[in-house]
Amino acid sequence: MTEYVPPKVWSWNKESGGRFAAINRPIAGPTHDKDLPVGKHPMQLYSLGTPNGVKVTVMLEELLALGHAGAEYDAWLINIGEGHQFSSGFVGINPNSKIPALADHSTDPVTRVFESGSMLVYLAEKFGAFLPASGPDRTQALNWLFWQMGSAPMLGGGFGHFYAYAPEKWEYPIDRYAMEVKRQLDVLDRHLADNEYMAGDYGIADMAIWPWYGALSLGLLYEAGEFLDVASYTNVIRWTKQIAERPAVKRGRMVNRVFGAPESQLRERHDASDFDTNTQDKVDARAAKA
Repeated sequence: MTEYVPPKVWSWNKESGGRFAAINRPIAGPTHDKDLPVGKHPMQLYSLGTPNGVKVTVMLEELLALGHAGAEYDAWLINIGEGHQFSSGFVGINPNSKIPALADHSTDPVTRVFESGSMLVYLAEKFGAFLPASGPDRTQALNWLFWQMGSAPMLGGGFGHFYAYAPEKWEYPIDRYAMEVKRQLDVLDRHLADNEYMAGDYGIADMAIWPWYGALSLGLLYEAGEFLDVASYTNVIRWTKQIAERPAVKRGRMVNRVFGAPESQLRERHDASDFDTNTQDKVDARAAKA
């Protein structure tokens, strides 16, 4: 690999390669004016079925499973490949232009929430669920929530980018980030050897960590399971499979999903019945008959 000599002042090369290069830019703000749609429910979620998006849809489905009707939500698909996250409406909720973004219309004025970890805390406190109100278990839950928020960029933007998305495979960055991801998996594995869940009872720490490290431990994320020897982290595997069996987790994983089997994709969710009637396989079947 030719040695790179950084210039004195960096400039943006729009032609730089790699998957998602077309949507990356060194400035913030909207690229176009477009209002976001608003459905009938209190919670309006604008998202995509990435790990960060799954955190919030799982949380909402878990709240609904507990009987919190105020957690009913519309989930609108934000296609980041087409730049939907740069609309004026989306930027109005999340100036960072990253999914997910949440608007709570049960408050006046509307409460706008961005950053998936913030959404988990907001919803937990609003409904009094999945996060203790005080005490050591609350502190531990927040410890692990912030651990995930700080660690996942090493997994996604670091390992995932260079292993799966960069235009070429380079040994140094892949080795650097693979080492860090395996260290993180070992942190989790050691903790879960003595704990059923991340912080006392099942809660927002599990919902935050599972879509990233659970998917990785099942070999689904970046198709890197064999490369990282994820099967050796037996406690993470146990925890992953246990959470995967929760009905609300199964539903939450489907929402705003645009990849995988059509029957696993519910690209938009506006009613609980959508899981039975509007998965992509059924949408495609109706379109074929029309």
